[in-house]
Amino acid sequence: MATLAQWVAGSRPRTLPTSLVPVAVGTGIAIGDDSPGGGAVWWRALLAAFVALVLQIGVNYSNDYSDGVRGTDDDRVGPLRLVGSGAAKPGQVLAAALAAFLAAAVAGLVLAAATTWWLLLIGAFAILAAWFYTGGKTPYGYRALGEISVFVFFGLVAVVGTVYVQIERLPWEAWAAAVPIGLLACGLLVANNLRDIPTDRESGKRTLAVVLGDRWTRILYAVCTSLPFMAVLVLAAPHPWALIALLAAPLSVPPTQKVLNGATGPALIPVLGETGRLQIVYGVLLAVGLAL
Repeated sequence: MATLAQWVAGSRPRTLPTSLVPVAVGTGIAIGDDSPGGGAVWWRALLAAFVALVLQIGVNYSNDYSDGVRGTDDDRVGPLRLVGSGAAKPGQVLAAALAAFLAAAVAGLVLAAATTWWLLLIGAFAILAAWFYTGGKTPYGYRALGEISVFVFFGLVAVVGTVYVQIERLPWEAWAAAVPIGLLACGLLVANNLRDIPTDRESGKRTLAVVLGDRWTRILYAVCTSLPFMAVLVLAAPHPWALIALLAAPLSVPPTQKVLNGATGPALIPVLGETGRLQIVYGVLLAVGLAL
């Protein structure tokens, strides 16, 4: 039986900001919207945060289960995997993933009842995307499509959806802010997959990093950590306070240098934490700037 600490480690806590940052940014847009019907609806914002968080946890446990039973995680460099390490039985990890998906579905049902039933369709797609990332016979995460999914669901869907459930409109700022948030979320996955290129290639897991190769994957990571600061300039035209997000730029330097300087294996593990911190600080500053 896995310990509580192992279950927490298995939930991949360094990746959890990926789910909460877009909700913060979407709520910042809602706060700053001064049109009729604008403004934050806090209970909806908190429920959206809960949905995003438990979906992320569900994704992580689902990936742990699917990769573990395939043997992909048998020889890992990165943090603990519950099934691959033998700390927990596959059935236990699968049950944890399904429980997280169920919790997200119930909370999403409440949001749909308060706004539009179309949210149920989006939620269903999100859960299916979470499962089939590494689950099923032909997981798309093994077909170099993981980054696209992350950009769509942790960028576009999460930010725009959070805005919609609060003000029930889709202003252009929601779409514009979703792009840099999605890119930073992709940066986390790119760094993770860069570290795992040798083991993924050996196990037949064709991530985008495996397809692009080491050099271009490092360039892709640098793009994901630099373009968000250019996106701020677009948002700053009608929202000058958005420029405060540029204060997060120094945090992008250490992980990007490590990646571009050729760090491999265990040396890339700190990059995940540094990328997570960059995403948190950037997202909070952008949310505050858009709220002001």
